[in-house]
Amino acid sequence: MNESKYDILGDVLPAIDPSALDYQQWVNVGFALKDGGFAAQDWEDWSRRDARRYHPGECLKKWDTIRASGVTLGTLVQYARENGWTPPRQYREDRAYDWGDVIGAHGDLTVVDNPDQVEQHPLPEPGTWSGAAGWHPARELTHYLELLFSPDEIVGYVTEVWYSEDKGKYMPSKGNYTRTAGDLIAELAKYGDDLGAAIGDTKPEAGAWIRFNPLDGSGVRNENVTEYRYALVESDSMPVEQQYALYRAMELPARVLVHSGGKSLHAIVHIGAANYNEYRERVAYLYKVCEANGLKVDGQNKNPSRLSRMPGIMRGEKRQYIVAENLGKASFEEWREYVESMNDDLPDPENLESVWDNVPELSPPLIEGVLRQGHKLLLAGPSKAGKSFALLELCVCIAEGVPWLGFPCAQGRVLYVNLELDPASCLHRLKDVYQAMGVAPKHAGYIDVWNLRGSAVPMDKLAPKLIRRAQKKGYLAVIIDPIYKVITGDENSADQMAKFCNQFDLICSRLGCAVIYCHHHSKGAQGQKASMDRASGSGVFARDPDALLDMIQLPTNEALLKAEGDHEVLRLARHAMINSMMQLDPDEILSQDDACSAVRTLAACERELNGYEYQKLTEAVAEAREAVRRRTAWRIEGTLREFAAFPPVNLWFDYPIHKPDRSGALGDIKPESEMKPWMKGAQANKANKPSRRQQQAAALDMAVANANMGQPPTIRQLADYLDKEESTVRKYIKESKKFTLDKNTGTVVEQQEKT
Repeated sequence: MNESKYDILGDVLPAIDPSALDYQQWVNVGFALKDGGFAAQDWEDWSRRDARRYHPGECLKKWDTIRASGVTLGTLVQYARENGWTPPRQYREDRAYDWGDVIGAHGDLTVVDNPDQVEQHPLPEPGTWSGAAGWHPARELTHYLELLFSPDEIVGYVTEVWYSEDKGKYMPSKGNYTRTAGDLIAELAKYGDDLGAAIGDTKPEAGAWIRFNPLDGSGVRNENVTEYRYALVESDSMPVEQQYALYRAMELPARVLVHSGGKSLHAIVHIGAANYNEYRERVAYLYKVCEANGLKVDGQNKNPSRLSRMPGIMRGEKRQYIVAENLGKASFEEWREYVESMNDDLPDPENLESVWDNVPELSPPLIEGVLRQGHKLLLAGPSKAGKSFALLELCVCIAEGVPWLGFPCAQGRVLYVNLELDPASCLHRLKDVYQAMGVAPKHAGYIDVWNLRGSAVPMDKLAPKLIRRAQKKGYLAVIIDPIYKVITGDENSADQMAKFCNQFDLICSRLGCAVIYCHHHSKGAQGQKASMDRASGSGVFARDPDALLDMIQLPTNEALLKAEGDHEVLRLARHAMINSMMQLDPDEILSQDDACSAVRTLAACERELNGYEYQKLTEAVAEAREAVRRRTAWRIEGTLREFAAFPPVNLWFDYPIHKPDRSGALGDIKPESEMKPWMKGAQANKANKPSRRQQQAAALDMAVANANMGQPPTIRQLADYLDKEESTVRKYIKESKKFTLDKNTGTVVEQQEKT
């Protein structure tokens, strides 16, 4: 990193607030400036910004005592960054970069294509600005004063000269610096074109000069300038006609353009700086733009107290006169915005008709029906939802090209940015997820993990570092988990969070990959919030990503968990039969009704399996039922920009992975956060209350057992016992999977007994 390539005085130092530094940091600035070859006055001028702590001459006294200490210009860049500074665009390239990179010069400040080929623009004749061409010296100077000064402002000018033998030319004296613009205008009106009577005689060989910023009447140094209003741009490296063309093409905000009577045009450019430091920064920017557009600027003209050529004066046989006024943009701010808008790297607008028959292809899906490659996804949810595990599952699914939560995934490389777990825990989790998913790690090499716990930096600093490391990796996705570790600013501030989320856009555009990140729900009950409004902080989080997946917990109860346990029992039992020593076929052993009953299926296993096989099954069943009780139920809803909305996805979080609700038992459950208080009690009662058929089956069980003293009862006996019509009892039996009517005996028996 070569910090010296930055414009330290123009870009870096103005970004450092001396009042925000402690004493040692302030001293370090001096050490860095001296190490970089700068002057004591530069330290002094910068320190003056802290009026409370500044003592005139203190920097100059300390300067000679400063010795090499290892503190370099890099320290200044670090302080500037910490104060929110980022390198101006002219130091950047189109590649990924670190904040410390110093690259190129002027590459992004051009507003004139091929400046060497700019057609020369003829100069107007003197007096053209007034509409009455002709040589009128008093009118030239009066108009200049009216353009640049208020009547009560003091103007510095020079008509007396002395000859320098060393330089071989006439040099200006200190001149006059006590008269106001109003006084001078009045004298010019009085004496007309006899300028000598108004301002003093000039030497024709030398001409005359004027200062373009007002003074305080005490001198002509920079500290005597009262308003940092204008700066001088002068170049003598090309014909004045070409200079004129470039000034116009650059839209330079020149208040007035004066022919020097020599080889240059003097552009008095609007700067409008609030103080000397801002003046220096703006002039440095101005000169860089000029240089970038082919105008070699005289670098000695940076001072705000600089002399420029006075219009209305003869210089030898040539005239110093006003060429143009109010050239280009109206202010420095407007001009800078124009320059940067010409170099903002933004695409030009496209006309629909021109692309109608050749519309660009959409980015292919990364997650089918949810997210395209190169887009952004936010996974939001409360704590204990297993969001990190869901993202690790996604890493596996992208690497191996298998579905995630039921959505097919493209296969490719993925970077997981781990901000929360220690490295060992993160890697163990990934391995556990692979194994729990039952996916062979054929492409585990497609997953890179960047462990940053303890090393995380704010997102605006992390993004360029991430881009630099990932530039040549070809990732399909970068997953950042969790973002609260790298949030910069107040997460409830829309403008600050918009800037934060812009870093994800930067990663997407530079790497051409998707960015996927997770965020937590806001505290407290979510009530009747829409799914996209549950994420904590500003609504930017809900509206910025191309896909928002929101997780919310579903309430469970004993009946639901028992049913899920029964499903696991049936699965384990079938597996035990198929893999038994006898390689049994469950479909031959179990009737359709038995295959739906965990009790009967286990009873069949007890009959058909050997003792060891049945013992292993009962152990597995006990573990499965216990595991089911540890599960939590979740629903994922999607808010999508690129795809149609999908039906809510219901899941069980069975540590360490999420499993789809294959039975459909979660489909009718309403999350507690979406229920009003009175509904919660009603749903709880409903969940724990047996269904009509369950009640009917239980009543029929009891009636068959007791209506005929334990013997198979008739329809009439059951009707009497239940106090129901015979037709109703026949309906109960018909709907029952346990009992049937034996037509031979006219009694109700269990179906197994009949067979």
